[in-house]
Parts: sequence; C-alpha cells; structure tokens
Amino acid sequence: MNVVDVIRVKRDGGVLSDAQIDWVLDAYVRGVVADEQMAALAMAILLRGMGPGEIARWTDAMIRSGERMDWSGVGRPTTDKHSTGGVGDKLTLPLAPTVAACGVAVPQLSGRGLGHTGGTLDKLESIPGWRAVLDRDEMRAQLAGPGAFVAAAADFIAPADRKLYALRDVTGTVESVPLIASSIMSKKIAEGTASLVLDVKAGSGAFMRDVASARELARTMVDLGDAHGVRTVALLTGMDVPLGGASGNALEVAESVDVLAGGGPADVVELTVALAREMVASAGGGSGKDPADALRDGSAMDVWRRMVAGQGGDPDAALPVARETHDVTASGSGVLTWLDAYAVGVAAWRLGAGRARKEDSVSAVAGVVLHRRPGDVVRAGESVLTLHTDDASRFAAAEQALVGAIELDGTREPLPLLVDRIPATD
Repeated sequence: MNVVDVIRVKRDGGVLSDAQIDWVLDAYVRGVVADEQMAALAMAILLRGMGPGEIARWTDAMIRSGERMDWSGVGRPTTDKHSTGGVGDKLTLPLAPTVAACGVAVPQLSGRGLGHTGGTLDKLESIPGWRAVLDRDEMRAQLAGPGAFVAAAADFIAPADRKLYALRDVTGTVESVPLIASSIMSKKIAEGTASLVLDVKAGSGAFMRDVASARELARTMVDLGDAHGVRTVALLTGMDVPLGGASGNALEVAESVDVLAGGGPADVVELTVALAREMVASAGGGSGKDPADALRDGSAMDVWRRMVAGQGGDPDAALPVARETHDVTASGSGVLTWLDAYAVGVAAWRLGAGRARKEDSVSAVAGVVLHRRPGDVVRAGESVLTLHTDDASRFAAAEQALVGAIELDGTREPLPLLVDRIPATD
C-alpha cells in the first residue's frame, strides 16, 4: 500500500477503507510512514472530515497499536471519567475517591497540562512523595484496596495516538473532531474500564469554545465508546468562568481536599456529585450509596487518604506555598458579570503553573485564587484575584493576560455549569 495514495483519497474528499486505515497507522508506528506524510494526512482529515465508520475504524486501529487492559478480576465494577480540559478543573481529585466510596472501582490514566489547561498529574505531584508511574500490579492493588488510582498512561496504551498527538500539536491539526475524539477514546477504551462518563466543556476556557462544537464532539465520543463495548455518557458543562476558586497545582489540591472534607466551592461540589452519580449509575449502581452522602460522611475522604498513600504520597503533609503573591483589584464598583476563564488560565500558565512544551517543568505553587465570581458585588480597589508564584518577575506578564478579563455591569452571561446530557444512542 502507498501512503501517497491514502493521502490523496482523503485530500479529494473520499472515504478511507478499513485496510487503508489499519495499514497507515501501523506503518506510522513502525516508521514506514514519515512524519511529514502523516502530517499531510492529518491536515486532509482536518479539512475533509471523516464519517462515523472511518472514525470508529481509526479509533480501533489506534487501540490495536498497543494493549487493552483488563480489570475484570478486581471484584468491583469499573468506571472512569474524562474531561476535555478547562481552567481550575480539579474534578478528578475529589471524584475518583467519591465514586470508589460508593463501591465502584476507578482506574484512571491521566495526563499533564499543556498551555492554559492544567494536568491532573501535575496537580497530584504537588503532594510530597506522590508518584504518577505505577506498574500493573500496583494499579491492581490500588483498585483492590482503596478502589481507585490516578496514574500516567503506560507506553503500551495506544502508542499510535501518542505519536500522532505530538505531531498534531506542531502541525496545526489539533482542531479536528474526528482526531480529537479518536485520540481521547482510543486511550480510554484501551484503559479497560467498563463504563465511561465524559465531561465535555464549552466556553472561553474550553478547547471547544461553542456549545454546538462541544455537542458534536460529545456525540462522536459517546458513539465510539458504545461501539467498542464501553457504556458511555457525556455531560456538556460550561467553562466561561474558572471552575472553583483556584487555578494552579497545589492550590487546586487544597481546594479538592476542602471538597472531600464536606466544604469547598459550590460549583465544584455540584459538578463532582453530578459526574459521580453518572459514573456510579453507568457501572450498575455500586453499593447503592449516594455520592453526596460519601462527601458528607467522610468516606470519600477516607478513600482519598488511602489512595494518596498507596501511591507514595503523604496525605498529612503540608502543601507547598508560593513565596510571592500579588492582588489584582477592581478598577471600579459594580456587579461582576464576566470573569474570563481563558485569561485566568493564561495568567496561571505565565506564573509557572503550566507548560508551553511537554518537556517543560511546572511550578507546584504558581496559580490564581479567585475572590469574586459573576453575580458578586465588588467595590473599587477590592481584590478580585490573587496571583501566586515563586518568581515575582512573572507578575507583569500574568497581569497583561488579565486585561479585559474582569467585566463589571456588562451584558455577557456565562454558560450555566450544566448545559446538557448526551446519552448513548438508542
């Protein structure tokens, strides 16, 4: 088979055959297809799209490029959650132990942040001693014990996706629903969970800015999960405003612990409970315990402590704190109507909380704390945000990112927290 012929089919708006898809992805992993050739095919897919059959086969071929894990022997039903990314999205941290406290095992392979969106592993690595890399026996022990783990994806999970993802990032081909959906779902299906709940975000701080695009992505991923035997449902959630009151690694861990202790920001609690109920239901109901009760009675916190300790972390250790802080104040008085999530995410990134390239390091202490949210009355000179970093020279760039992010008495309204639910197709 000739890669140029495969590129031409998609360039001219044709449909790739199963054999062409299987061959080109396998050949790319083996190095027979060069990066520049796969980049051309990715651009053709971005411009011409893919039909449902092509997307399903592309996803299947990426799964088959590695191994599919099997958790059938852990003694509990399994479920997982995937978020398309946002600002202040620390939901995995309270969510995994909450679901485990309801009798459902949560095997979660997570990633690191890139750009303005934070990574779950980066957040957890701010806990002294915690480690992201687990072998299969350690993963199984975590599921059999506390009932959940959060770990870095192993090299044998969808290696075709790992190689293609890196290429898309540097060739302007990220924004393709077929390639996004197949990338996410190949990893999640290969992870071996029996059911999956997707948190697909829309808005300023989300990858998909508008609801229509987020809905298309959600529908595509739900259908892919169902086609591969994974019970899948998606919630569309708003990301015009940062989630919770903190964006940054250690700052978000602290906020997550507050939620597990029965407190925390109302929006984080609401979305944690909503997603947890979907996860428990998709796994068959678990023990019958309601996730809201698991947060109230301390059982979710108990699982969190065991989960962190099982991965080498000290749940009692103090989290690192920034040496420098700086307040961003309101320029006038009025009702806060808009607080741009993307701008806050970029500010946290410039403070050191994120990375521009995958090989960059991140600061555990950098980030932004929100003191006011849309609907709150603010007075001139009052602190709306506090910037945290160890390097005071970063404040100027972070403040520049926030120009125009705070709007008083405006007309723009943020999307609601819960926008829609996308179930499996009957």
